[in-house]
Amino acid sequence: MTDYAIIAVLLFLAITFIQSGYDKIVDWKGNVGWLNGHFSETFLKNMVPLALGTILLLEIVAGAFSIIGVIELLVNDGTKFAFWAACLSCVTLLFLLLGQRVAKDYDGARTIVIYFIPAVLLFTWL
Repeated sequence: MTDYAIIAVLLFLAITFIQSGYDKIVDWKGNVGWLNGHFSETFLKNMVPLALGTILLLEIVAGAFSIIGVIELLVNDGTKFAFWAACLSCVTLLFLLLGQRVAKDYDGARTIVIYFIPAVLLFTWL
């Protein structure tokens, strides 16, 4: 696999997760309110702030590792951070998929799969 493809996917993941994390930070109250309704009929209904905080942390770390992975690849051809970015991205997306399935939001779950495919490709390339 060429470094260009790895860098492209790392940048994709960085943009995806850093923007999503940023949105959660600047509109925490709005996100919690919407998610309370989304999960109101599920076992997650009383865990929304904790779950959102967990996802936020995973997204920020996955996004940061993606950026560091690009730099590491360009500077010394290393892939340690890229590998961990891929791992954390897959874990984060699996948590998001679980939430969408539990909420019976199958369209939302299908959307998560679109993001999961490049994360898994990156994981296999490394």
